[in-house]
Amino acid sequence: MSAGNRLEHAFAAARMYYDEGQTMETIAQSLAVSRSTVSRLLRDARDEGLVTISLHPPGAYRADELRHRLAERFGVRAHVVAAPEPGERERLAAVAEAGASLLEEMLEPDMTIGLAWGTTTSNLVARLRPAPTPGLRIVQLNGAINTEGSGMTYVSAVLAKAAGLWDATVHHFPVPAFFDHASTRQAMWQERSVQRVLHVQRQCTLAVFSVGAFDAEVPSHVYTNNYLTPEDRRSLRADGAVGDVCTVFLRADGTWKGIGMNNRGTGPSPAQLARIPRRLLLAAGSRKAVPLRAALRAGVATDLVVDEVTAQSLLALG
Repeated sequence: MSAGNRLEHAFAAARMYYDEGQTMETIAQSLAVSRSTVSRLLRDARDEGLVTISLHPPGAYRADELRHRLAERFGVRAHVVAAPEPGERERLAAVAEAGASLLEEMLEPDMTIGLAWGTTTSNLVARLRPAPTPGLRIVQLNGAINTEGSGMTYVSAVLAKAAGLWDATVHHFPVPAFFDHASTRQAMWQERSVQRVLHVQRQCTLAVFSVGAFDAEVPSHVYTNNYLTPEDRRSLRADGAVGDVCTVFLRADGTWKGIGMNNRGTGPSPAQLARIPRRLLLAAGSRKAVPLRAALRAGVATDLVVDEVTAQSLLALG
């Protein structure tokens, strides 16, 4: 490989890794090289000045400044959590704790809350305190059943815990996370039982959800529990997906139309989410920065809870 070609490959690898959030394995497949070659290309991109990485010591950005910058850039009410612990799991716990407190402040009698399942939201629910609220309803926003028939038990337990703490009623959405065929989804959406749940979803005044990443250090549930086949992953890569919100996949620019998997998914699209007046998005983990930016570009959130490290990673993307 000539020096000129190597720099072109280094730039391509850096763009896919830093801007699009693709994994080294995915980049290696795209460039038809080994994973170790991708690692060297990324090193070359840094050495040649094709990529500039800025490191800021703890305290270089204060939470107030980060909140202001996030609000200014993305038009959200941002809540930035100071998380001094170095690990991703510790930062997730801090975000979940802050999100639980904020969610409790949002509760009102007779409201309908849409809850999307996932690693972050289950951590949030685990930290809720008793707050009985008259007339409260919880509705599951996206299907959870996978090819092994599991998933629903996991989600039911999360919803039941929240319902017990709030004295709320629950509306389950007993459909797969992803249908095998788009035509099956279209047919199911005509069933009265499904239409009833979709009707309750449309009555939501508050939605609670996170963002999923393909290679998050704390794994996103949908990517690690047999929801996606190898063919699904290839399809998502080909369509430019960088992550998901409510199991609806997004590109780095926030678009989602034309991604094949979304024709088989059961979660609300960003356009449907945008009709809900209050939308609480929680995210922790620097590897979630690219899909988080996509989610914010898609306009899915009105409120954001994020830790300092993730906030800095998000703002560094530009």
